[in-house]
Amino acid sequence: MKTKSSVKQVSEKDSSALQELFVDSLKDIYWAEKHLAKALPKLAKAATSDDLKAAFELHTTETETHVERLEQIFELVGQKAVAKKCEAMEGLLKESDSIKEDTEKGTLVRDCGLILAAQKVEHYEIASYGGLRTLAQKLGLDEVASILQTTLDEEGTTDKKLTELAESYVNEEAAQED
Repeated sequence: MKTKSSVKQVSEKDSSALQELFVDSLKDIYWAEKHLAKALPKLAKAATSDDLKAAFELHTTETETHVERLEQIFELVGQKAVAKKCEAMEGLLKESDSIKEDTEKGTLVRDCGLILAAQKVEHYEIASYGGLRTLAQKLGLDEVASILQTTLDEEGTTDKKLTELAESYVNEEAAQED
C-alpha cells in the first residue's frame, strides 16, 4: 500500500477542473452511501421473502464498507470526508418508500417493487463508481482507482443477485398473487 505522501493529492488550492469534479463527485456518492446504509435495514424489514431480507442485510454490511472505503479515498487525495447531498439518491430512496406505501405488506408484489427500486439504486451506484474510477485513472490516482473498482465490482454482483432473486421465484409467485 502506498503511503499518503506517495499518493498524488488533490488539494483545493491547486486543483484542476477535473480534480474538482472528482472530489465533488466523491462527496455526492459519500452522501448517497451513508443514506443508503440507513435505508437498507428498512427495506429488509419491508421485504416479504427471507431471501430478499438476507440480500438487503448483506448489502447493508457492504454499503458500510463502501462508506469506509470512500473515507479512505478522501484521505488518500488529501481531502476531508464531507458529504454533499445527492439529489439522485434522495429521489431513489423516496421512490422505495413510495413502493412500501403503495404495495400490500407481506406480498411478493411488494418484493418485486423493492427489487426494482434496489436495482435502480445499484445502477446509479454502478454509473457513479465507474465514472469515478475512470476519473481517478485519468488523474493518475491508481490506488484510488483500484479501490473504486473493488466497490464497482461489488455493486455489479449485488445487481446480479437481485436479478437472480427476481427471476428465480419472486416475479413468478407475485404474478400468481393477483
